Amino acid sequence: MQSLSIRAAIHVSAIFAIYLSLAMLIPAAVDLFYGHDDWAVFAFCAFFLGGLSLAVALATQGRPPPATARFGFLLINLLWLTMAVAGAIPMLASGSVDLTLTDAIFESVSGITTTGATVINGLDNAPPGLLIWRSLLNFMGGLGVIALGLFLLPFLNIGGITYFRLESSDIQERPFERLATFTLSLIAIYSALVALCALCYVASGMQTFDAVNHAMSTLATGGLSTHDTSFVRYSEHAAILWTGSVFMFIGGLPFSIMILFAVRGRVDALRDPQIRVFAGYTVVLSIAVAIYLRVSTDVPFFYALTHSTFNFMSIITTTGFSSDDYTKWGPFAVACIFVATFLGGCSGSTSGGIKAYRFLILFELMANGVRRLVYPSSVQPVRYGDRGVSDDMQRAVVLFISAFFIIWLIGTVLLAATGLDIVTALTGSLACLTNVGPGLGDIIGPVGNYSSLPDVAKWTLSALMLLGRLEILAVLVIFSPAFWSR
Repeated sequence: MQSLSIRAAIHVSAIFAIYLSLAMLIPAAVDLFYGHDDWAVFAFCAFFLGGLSLAVALATQGRPPPATARFGFLLINLLWLTMAVAGAIPMLASGSVDLTLTDAIFESVSGITTTGATVINGLDNAPPGLLIWRSLLNFMGGLGVIALGLFLLPFLNIGGITYFRLESSDIQERPFERLATFTLSLIAIYSALVALCALCYVASGMQTFDAVNHAMSTLATGGLSTHDTSFVRYSEHAAILWTGSVFMFIGGLPFSIMILFAVRGRVDALRDPQIRVFAGYTVVLSIAVAIYLRVSTDVPFFYALTHSTFNFMSIITTTGFSSDDYTKWGPFAVACIFVATFLGGCSGSTSGGIKAYRFLILFELMANGVRRLVYPSSVQPVRYGDRGVSDDMQRAVVLFISAFFIIWLIGTVLLAATGLDIVTALTGSLACLTNVGPGLGDIIGPVGNYSSLPDVAKWTLSALMLLGRLEILAVLVIFSPAFWSR
């Protein structure tokens, strides 16, 4: 790895941090509007981070590095670490919440990775600037996640079914013009959906401040709330829960499809196979558990369907909101929730998890393997819809799923070594690696949080959140000796 590439990656990260410092002025303005003294903390942090980042950017400017995969991997990791540290600065500096360095980093990582796990107690009385900052971290993290899955990972050959994969010949003619067009379209669509979600929340009966915060968390499938009880406080407001369900579903859709539709008017793009799979397992699980609740608890079916749909949509899209303590719904429901934690939404969406397109390719590989047992000499191409899947994509899917389960098991063992019970260790590791947020059990379940965990466990979970958000392989590659060799 050349020093030029490292210098350039630091330079880009420093410029990015300058934009983050400008974003800190938003919570400063919110606190000033509501008359809270924390506005000065955010203003100071903005100028401190901006000044420091500007100095680093000036010190590292120079010739741009060659556009190589290794530089891409380094830049991705450095940008996310920059966001994690920058996001933690005002939380650590604020006197309104008692957070250690470990807690501040955990909360920041949870925000930017759109995980939704929290270590803060007393959110109902927290300053508005801090609440809006957490939601902004979700908002920026969600936008970054889409860009990661849409523009970067496919070109680094570690996964992603996107517009640029499917129509790469089109962008090779005018790549920078196309990239600029689709980037602007992405930002416009994402921001418009957040605004529409906020308006729908207000129309459904939510207060404006809460609606704005929850809209950013909903579209980003981030799950950070302005209340300790999350959406439990809206458990009797069916309109709010259905609004959340609809926009979480939208957040789990591939934004490449939305861009194709908006820029090209491509209605046929909606036939993407992963959308059918994502919608299919969401509908099946939601209805199955709703029927189970109706039979086992005798609650009205519409009530059961409302809460089942909201919570399964939240888990499958890795949002992390909860409208009820679903750990008390019975063994069948809890088993379905545990399975749903693995699933995830679509490629190029804000959701985490294994994702629908990987299941499609994996099952196609399995089916082909079984057919070749019967017809050993036959050629069995792996297809994604009506398109063939390249060997690189097949290898990326198998590598990801293998690495996913290995890291999940390692994370579970590490958490258990800190003294956590097996349910907390097992589901906490899984919930952070998939960026879902809440786990199972009394400590980190839907009505709990991560504040009581040991510091070592919080650092472990922070690492798992980043691993899951960056699709695992993009992080593991930088620990390879070959990555740093010339």
